[in-house]
Amino acid sequence: MPKPITHNTLFYGDNLRILREHFVDECVDLIYLDPPFNSNRSYNVLFKDESGEEAEAQIRAFEDSWHWGTEAEQTYHELVTRAPDRVSKMIGALREFIGANQMMAYLVMMAARLVELHRVLKPTGSLYLHCDPTASHYLKIVLDSVFSIENFQNEIIWKRTSAHSDSKTFGNTHDVLIACTKTDEFVWNKQYQTYDESYVKSHYRYVDKNGRKYRTDNLTAMGLSGGGYTYAWNGVTKIWRLPESKMKELHELGRLHYTKSGSVEYIRYLDEMPGTPLQDMWDDIPPINAQAAERLGYPTQKPLALLERIINASSNEGDIVLDPFCGCGTAIAAAQKLNRKWIGIDITHLAIALQKNRLQDMFYLKPNKDYKVIGEPEDVASAQLLAHDDRYQFQFWALSLAQARPIGGIEGSKQGKKGSDKGIDGVITFLDDDERKPLRVLIQVKSGHIKSGDIRDLRGTVEREKAAIGIFITLEKPTKEMEKEAVTAGFYRSALSKKEYPRIQILTVEELLDGKEFKLPIFRSTFKQAQREKTREKQGELGL
Repeated sequence: MPKPITHNTLFYGDNLRILREHFVDECVDLIYLDPPFNSNRSYNVLFKDESGEEAEAQIRAFEDSWHWGTEAEQTYHELVTRAPDRVSKMIGALREFIGANQMMAYLVMMAARLVELHRVLKPTGSLYLHCDPTASHYLKIVLDSVFSIENFQNEIIWKRTSAHSDSKTFGNTHDVLIACTKTDEFVWNKQYQTYDESYVKSHYRYVDKNGRKYRTDNLTAMGLSGGGYTYAWNGVTKIWRLPESKMKELHELGRLHYTKSGSVEYIRYLDEMPGTPLQDMWDDIPPINAQAAERLGYPTQKPLALLERIINASSNEGDIVLDPFCGCGTAIAAAQKLNRKWIGIDITHLAIALQKNRLQDMFYLKPNKDYKVIGEPEDVASAQLLAHDDRYQFQFWALSLAQARPIGGIEGSKQGKKGSDKGIDGVITFLDDDERKPLRVLIQVKSGHIKSGDIRDLRGTVEREKAAIGIFITLEKPTKEMEKEAVTAGFYRSALSKKEYPRIQILTVEELLDGKEFKLPIFRSTFKQAQREKTREKQGELGL
């Protein structure tokens, strides 16, 4: 039986395992998930039969996870034999209809996770699944079987891009948000959007002496059930909606509009109105573009405003928000900003590193001080295990210790790749002259056998790339020859501080875990910095 999660927490690992091992029943108030899905692939390829043969080389898995293979087959068997009856029948019927292919593997893996997400959601909770039209119709069927048809609330269309021309189809410009609840007693806070310009122009035709736009409402009670109040106001006797005392109060407040005929109407100012009640077509939140201040360089990053709208609508302050595919952490950042508690899960150290930097940049939050990080190596032994199991994830994690940007990471993928610059695993940039020209620190990570030639190679790369400093992160302790080779590289002299820093520096993973830092000029984090935000109070404990 897992213990309740009592702090804001980032988990590294497979979300299905983490949900089963770390989450008690009915412990979160709102779930948002944007699972990885390669919808750029040819639609027919998604349905290619894979049950009896290995996939062709050119057909990559959905972010390494969505091939029909042993894991998908095992998960399918588990759903058929152990899941609730509706889910069991649904997944069996889908396989008979779709076949054993990548699409079915995706739906099987999602169904298993949605069963667990339903379990951990509170009775008053909501779930929003973010997808696109490639699989939204199948996911709706899966959600209906897990959450029950009567608990489907909305299919929301988000216009994620401007109009464009597709060669043989109508332009694909939208994503889909499927909103479900656990019961019919769920948290709901009505949301509004700004009035359309044409509506403002036609309805808010008046402007007061302070430049405030307003419209007027009738104050007579003619035709209203329940009658009204008969008296003379401004020389006009009518049946009014308000008693005379209230009319006098509004007059003194300047909230009455007098017509040429002598009648009187109530003033409603545009800047006091909440806007139009929000519908299920959202076209007022633009996507992240190259110029957006919040852009972090994560390809599937969603706008903060999108997550703020969802969180405001379906949770209250102090509630717990869960994102089981948290990527670059937009849902986590929005929850923190809106004074909610949060839990995030991701399967890549690249994403966890980006989220840690984002929380630092936006809210000054420090890992394992202001929130917990579970699943990362905490000592040399666990770092060695990670390096043995997956050297690319080890590389991403080690780079995060130095707040460095990985070169060549694949978003959402368990695999990595080398960057275009051979011998460079990561980079840090900093500004160190009056021209504000960015300078680079190049980083190389080694998890296996090391030798003095590695330092000579790094020095050569630094010189070739005209970088300021080279950093060598190693799991093993460096030899004396390596340390001597590093010393012979000399120093980098800072143009601003006039201080000198070793040109080639070596640090072990053990030293980094102990808090030792590289000797570098003051620099700005290499991850593109998120806009800094303010929260109303410190949020650390979930209070479960």
